[in-house]
Amino acid sequence: MRNSSPVLRSGLTVAAAAALPLALAAGPAAAGPGISVSTTGSTVSVTTSACTQIDGSWGTASLLTSSQANFSQGRQVALSGTVSGQSAAWSNVGPGTYTVIVVCANGTTAGTQSVIVSPPSTPTVRPTPSPSRGVMGGLGGATKDYGTVTLVAGGALVGTGVLATAWFLRRRSKPYRL
Repeated sequence: MRNSSPVLRSGLTVAAAAALPLALAAGPAAAGPGISVSTTGSTVSVTTSACTQIDGSWGTASLLTSSQANFSQGRQVALSGTVSGQSAAWSNVGPGTYTVIVVCANGTTAGTQSVIVSPPSTPTVRPTPSPSRGVMGGLGGATKDYGTVTLVAGGALVGTGVLATAWFLRRRSKPYRL
């Protein structure tokens, strides 16, 4: 059985004990961005509560495309809001990937976040629903009230047609008769 050196063990313990207060004072290593970015259709909006108002200004937010390198090249919008939260929005943003940067009025960056704007979806064409009572057969000509003269003339035409059909069929069955 081997014994490790007590000096080496005590040295590692001292190093760990010295690093612990530094690690606790540094705070969380993966603190999230100080901004929240969202998209709705072609509108991109950003909210933050990290900025303080200086001379009536909260700061500015910038929307950068992938080809733009710094804050001043993008579409800039002034932040508006209250102490509890500030916001900015851009409308009519085309499809693509963008970077949103918020710089407070004191010059500090509140956060940077990427956002993807999707192309507008094509509306789905849905067929028009059929009437709930089905086909209304037989009501085409009956919906208009015709006068007596029109009804008598129509009846006379139908009667003439029936008589002509009967005469024609009778004549065919007995060709020697009129």
